[in-house]
Amino acid sequence: MAMGTVGTLGASSLFAAGNVSSSRNYKYHSDRTLSMHEQAPDGPVLKAGLVGCGGRGTGAVANFLDAGPNLEIVALGDVFSDQLAKCRQTLKQSRDIDIPDENCFVGFDSYQKVIDSGVDIVLFATPPYFRPQHVKAAIEAGKHVFQEKPVAVDPYGARIMDEVTQKAKEKNLCMVSGTARRYAKDIIETQRRVAAGEIGEVVSANVLRNGGALWWVERKSEWSDLEYMLRNWGNFAWLSGDHIVEMFIHEVDTMSWFVGDHPQRAIGYGGRMQRISGDQFDQFSIVYEYGNGKKVHCGTRQINGLGWERKEVITGTKGFADASGSLYDLNGELIWEYPYPDEGDDDLTWRVNNPFVQEHIELVTAIRGGNYLNDSDEQIKSNRITIMGRMAAYTGREITWDEVLNSDMRLGPDELDFSNMYDVPETPPIVGTAPSPTDRYS
Repeated sequence: MAMGTVGTLGASSLFAAGNVSSSRNYKYHSDRTLSMHEQAPDGPVLKAGLVGCGGRGTGAVANFLDAGPNLEIVALGDVFSDQLAKCRQTLKQSRDIDIPDENCFVGFDSYQKVIDSGVDIVLFATPPYFRPQHVKAAIEAGKHVFQEKPVAVDPYGARIMDEVTQKAKEKNLCMVSGTARRYAKDIIETQRRVAAGEIGEVVSANVLRNGGALWWVERKSEWSDLEYMLRNWGNFAWLSGDHIVEMFIHEVDTMSWFVGDHPQRAIGYGGRMQRISGDQFDQFSIVYEYGNGKKVHCGTRQINGLGWERKEVITGTKGFADASGSLYDLNGELIWEYPYPDEGDDDLTWRVNNPFVQEHIELVTAIRGGNYLNDSDEQIKSNRITIMGRMAAYTGREITWDEVLNSDMRLGPDELDFSNMYDVPETPPIVGTAPSPTDRYS
């Protein structure tokens, strides 16, 4: 059975303005969108179920439980029983939480069984290929959603998510996404200042995430084609979207938030030098061009032995910003930095809570307080930007925003069945053609 292939191809003010440097002469202001509380308010018990019991899913459960009082995890679902068992054991050992057998579901339909188990919220942390189908079912069933990033691996899935997000708004169901930097107080304040014009008009950005290789697993003899790909999902584009979509979306989402709007076109390249498993690249370099001519470079690499670098630099007509908490003039002189409190400081005004917990605090606060929260539109936009970059690198040509919006590209097999045989892709896309030899010396 053939796999899918490449087809046709602003936040409002949260803080009052302050002075330069780390002066404590700031006034904190919450707004109607985010509370930025240290914990969600108390209220009736909210029950959550987890779909996708791997490391990120297990972590998301811990983050949810840490978000406030009267929060319970009551159901687990995963395609594989051993993954569910590990998550269940972790919850017992670290939190003394017992999930009863009748609320533990295994198989491709486990997501629906979790949704139907009497929960208020569903946490989704499966490989992102499944996100549109699963989130759609949760919203149709009237559940609030935490959706780990990304929410789609292809343009088809992104369009489903558009429809799902609109349906959630109509039903007043909250949706919070796992692009956690939008819930980090230092980055929120930096973005607010950039949006207020403190570095002038934004004209460009340079965003990098360079690090080591992703995990991968060798195939076991007893695994079917599908089981192998699912257990090694981070290395197959149809399941993860490739690392520009699955991991680099954090940095691209920050860039999109600071720059605003969406790019009109993308051109770039990528390749594979050291990656062993799957069909993905281990490096990308993409230039996005916006309607007003501004350009943004986004580059990412997953290769061992070459060091680690993360950079999110937003350049304006009067200076530039390090998105993580500082502003500079055009001469490189610091003009403002986030006022991180000293260790032991009891004033929590500027303390940066763990953003992976903060996103759940905001979700629970919105549900209990009736202050509607849905960040899915921005998540989908950032997701499309990463898909756009991947399409450009995989094809070697310019990709437009309209192409991404309208493409019928759909990755993955037509149906999932462990007994089926699949074409398991283990080589990356090949761009261009090889040169022919030249007869220079006859």
